[in-house]
Amino acid sequence: MDELISTINSHADPEKAKLLGRFFKTGKGQYGEGDKFLGIMVPVSRTIARQFYSLSLNDVEQLLHNPAHECRLIALIILIAQFKKGSEEQKKAIFALYMKSTDYINNWDLVDLSAPNIVGEYLLNKDITTLYTFAKSSSLWKKRISILALFTDIKNDRFDRALSIAEILVNDSHDLIHKAVGWMLREMGKRGGLKEEMGFLNKHAATMPRTMLRYAIERFPEEKRQFYLKLKNI
Repeated sequence: MDELISTINSHADPEKAKLLGRFFKTGKGQYGEGDKFLGIMVPVSRTIARQFYSLSLNDVEQLLHNPAHECRLIALIILIAQFKKGSEEQKKAIFALYMKSTDYINNWDLVDLSAPNIVGEYLLNKDITTLYTFAKSSSLWKKRISILALFTDIKNDRFDRALSIAEILVNDSHDLIHKAVGWMLREMGKRGGLKEEMGFLNKHAATMPRTMLRYAIERFPEEKRQFYLKLKNI
C-alpha cells in the first residue's frame, strides 16, 4: 500500500490539481464542494491501477476512502477490473464494498465509470430495491448511481427498470440528474427501446426539465425533436 501511495503522489501536479478542482466544481456550494485533487490525468490513473491490479480488497477499501479524488478513481478502476475477472463470491464482496462506500463515490466521473460496471452488472438479474431507495434519497450521487447503474440493463435490451427509476427522478431539481436521465433515455432509444423512450416522452415532455428533454431527443430527426420541444413550450 505504501508503494501505491508513493506512486500516486509522484505523479501529483499542483497546477493541474487547480484546473481539475475548477472543472469538477469543488468550490463552496458547488456539487463537488471540498473534493481534493492531486492533478493526475485519467490515463495515468489507469496505468497506476493496472500496475496495482492485485491489491487486496481491504487495501482497495482504504484507497477508496482516501480524501484525494484520484485515489478513489484508481480504487474504482481496480475494483472494476477485479469484478470482471472475479468469481461470484468475489463479485458479491466487491458489490458489498461499493454499496457501503457510496459516500466516497461522490462526483459524476466516479459514478459514471463505476455504477454500470459494478452495480449494474451485479444487479442485472437481481432485485433492485436498493436502487429505488437510492433514487428516492437526498443524495445527489446515490440518485445518479440509481439511474447510471441501469445503463447495463439498457445495453442488454432491458428498459423497464430504467424507466421506473426515470419516473422517480423525472422531476428532480439537480442538473446532473437531468443530464443523467436524459442520457439514459437517449441510449434507450438508440439501442432498440425507441418505443419505450417515446412513451416516456409523450407522458413527460411537457413538464420534465428542459435539459433532460434535450439530452433525450438529441439523436432524433429534427422534425421529431421540434415536436417534443413544442410540447415543452405549451
